[in-house]
Amino acid sequence: GLLDEDMWELESKDVGDIIQRGGTFLGTARCKDWTTPEGRRRGHENLIERGIEGLCVIGGDGSLRGAQLLTEEFGFPIVGLPGTIDNDVWGMDYTIGCDTAANTIIDAINKLRDTASAHRRIIVLEVMGRGSGWLALVSGISGGAEYILVPEEKFDLAEIVNDLTNAYEHGKRYILIVVAEGAAKGQDVCDYIAKHTDIETRVSVLGHIQRGGSPTVIDRVRASQLGEQAALALISGLSGIVFGYHKGHVVSVNLYDAVNNKKALDPEYLHLAKVLF
Repeated sequence: GLLDEDMWELESKDVGDIIQRGGTFLGTARCKDWTTPEGRRRGHENLIERGIEGLCVIGGDGSLRGAQLLTEEFGFPIVGLPGTIDNDVWGMDYTIGCDTAANTIIDAINKLRDTASAHRRIIVLEVMGRGSGWLALVSGISGGAEYILVPEEKFDLAEIVNDLTNAYEHGKRYILIVVAEGAAKGQDVCDYIAKHTDIETRVSVLGHIQRGGSPTVIDRVRASQLGEQAALALISGLSGIVFGYHKGHVVSVNLYDAVNNKKALDPEYLHLAKVLF
C-alpha cells in the first residue's frame, strides 16, 4: 500500500466494528521492493507527498526491520507495535495475536485427544513457529502434551521412541506430541515413530487456522492499550521505539534493539515442560 500509494484516511466508521475480528482488516503482505534502498526511498517520498508525519508499524520481525531501516535512513518518525503469533520480539513477554493463536491450538489439542484416546494412537501435532517454539511450548504445556519439540532445544527421536514404547507397555492409552515447524516436520516425526514402533501414529498440521479466529480478551485489551500508547508517542514526537508488555506492564523498547536481538524461550517454561512430562 505504501509503495503503490494505496492509502486512505481512517474514520470512526471504519474502525467501529472490528475488535471482534481476527486477522488484520488493514491487510498484510511481504514486499520485495522494500528490501531495496530504491524501494524504501520511494516509500519515504510517498509519505512526504501525502503529508504523513509519522508511521505506526504493526508486525513481526520483517515489518519491524523494515520500519527500523526507514527511520535509520531517512529519520522518519516510527513507532512499532509487535503483531506476531510467534511471540518472538525481543524485550517483551507478549505480542499481539499470540494468545489467540495459543488458544486456537489448545482447542485443536482438546479435540485431538478425543480421537487419540478412542483409537489408542500417537498424535503428532505440527504448529507454527519457524524460528521460535513459543507457541508449541505454551500450548504443549497447557494441553498436557507428552513431548514438545522446539527449534531452541535439541531432541533425539530414537530416545523419544524408546520412552513412548515403554509408556505404552505400562498402560498408556495415547500420546500427544506437539512440534514447532522450525524443529521438525510433523510428517517426518510421524513417519519415524511409525517405522520404529507398531503403534498407530497420525499427524495433524494445524496450518493457517492459527492466524485467524476472534481475538481473546487478553489480545483485545492489550492491543487496545498498546495502540493508544503508540498514538500518544507519535503525537509527542517520539520515534524509534516498540511498545510491548513485560511483567504485566506496558513498556517501550528501542526499535534497533528489538530487531537486532534474539528473544529466548522462557527457561522456566522449558523447565516446566520437562518436569511435567
